[in-house]
Amino acid sequence: MLQQTDIERLTTLERPHRGMINIMPLQTGSILTEAARRVLVEFGDGYSVCDYCQGRLIDIANPPVRSFVSDMLPEFLGSEGAALTYGARDGVFMVLHSVTKPGDVVVVDGNRHYSTAVAAERAGVELATVPNSGHPEYRVSAEAFSEVIRDRKPSLVILTYPDGRYGNLTDAARVGEIAVEAGVPYLVNGAYAVGRMPVRMSDLHADFITGSGHKSMASAGPSGVLGMKAKWQDVILRRSQLHKAKEVECLGCTIRGVTLATLMASFPTVVERVQHWDEQVSKAQWFSSAMESVGFTQLGEKPHRHDLMVFETTVLYEISQRVRERGYYLYKEMETRGIWGIKPGQTKALELSTFAATHEQLGQVVQAFKDILDKYR
Repeated sequence: MLQQTDIERLTTLERPHRGMINIMPLQTGSILTEAARRVLVEFGDGYSVCDYCQGRLIDIANPPVRSFVSDMLPEFLGSEGAALTYGARDGVFMVLHSVTKPGDVVVVDGNRHYSTAVAAERAGVELATVPNSGHPEYRVSAEAFSEVIRDRKPSLVILTYPDGRYGNLTDAARVGEIAVEAGVPYLVNGAYAVGRMPVRMSDLHADFITGSGHKSMASAGPSGVLGMKAKWQDVILRRSQLHKAKEVECLGCTIRGVTLATLMASFPTVVERVQHWDEQVSKAQWFSSAMESVGFTQLGEKPHRHDLMVFETTVLYEISQRVRERGYYLYKEMETRGIWGIKPGQTKALELSTFAATHEQLGQVVQAFKDILDKYR
């Protein structure tokens, strides 16, 4: 039986780590802008962006969804058409479901996200993997796509750019050239690229590109975008035979209300910030060097070219084997120092992102690790 105290507790939800230094990969690119925080309240009531809808989400003029999707997104993505999705994974499935049939082969990189595999399973296709180089860099060679494409004759090629664990950036343009030569459509999963770094679908010789609003475009979630070449629009955005105004793959409409409002409100800032990507890379490389000076080992490409990175932290794991809190000690120690993003229980390897933190804050993170090591040695 429902208890009134339990029900009332739902009205007092809060995030205790608000205001901390945030290094969590899932959150650093999604921190809302001030404009997005304002529209969060303004459009918080249900399908609030649909006040003036005439039947199609992407035709709404007030707020300016139509111009955002038809003009602004294609220009930003370097595509000829665009669609709104619930996230990058939804965009991947929309393409898979539209351009392949059950039993087909799809070539993917060895660092692909789990959701790509799940989308393929849902679409009934087989994955053929281009392997990575293994420890410690886990690189995926663009040239290695040629042999797999030649041998497996796929209906689609998907590259994760960058991958969500190591932050490696395979030569996406070269993969695109190989796909074009083979006559195979090519999708770039840019969940951690679109909104963080300069990336244009046309420059990568791609047919499709997916982005994540809630990972990299300062948006509430779930939200995402899908860019495509014009020749694919009638395929991906085909209309329902029963309800002519609705796209089949979108189930009619996708994001509406807060998610779409915040995606649009943050867009000017997102467009501006990708122009400063070199500063983000410089910051990430400094942090990598500083962490290695402490005694940790950065996995993935070096010099690193993205804010996502993983460190092997064997010494932290060794400490966890002899303290009362076991693996949870590190999470607690970092939390007391005002640092958020270390997963509870994780000590062998740490996944971090430098995107949202300042250089000074990253210095505090490095110092925190030094202090913790000094405390437990």
